[in-house]
Amino acid sequence: MNKDQALGIGLLIASVAAIVIYGWLVFFTEYTMLVLQITGFVAVAGVFGILAWIGYTLATTPPPKPIEEIEKELEEELKKLEEEEKKTSSKAEKE
Repeated sequence: MNKDQALGIGLLIASVAAIVIYGWLVFFTEYTMLVLQITGFVAVAGVFGILAWIGYTLATTPPPKPIEEIEKELEEELKKLEEEEKKTSSKAEKE
């Protein structure tokens, strides 16, 4: 058995154990309401935390270059390559 398979089995066992423990806490203990409140808070906080991260990323990422600018750069590069090709072909003809 390689490391990935062992990790997979470990995750499977831990997940099943977490499900059983969570079920027991929700249905068979006096802490049912507290467990549900914590679960709801963690779920909502997780969703809004992800939204906050997306907002932060959008706010701090510089905007991309306009397409026109990229096209100009590509045209300049193409002209340079064409000039280099002409130079090398004219040198080859001379030789």
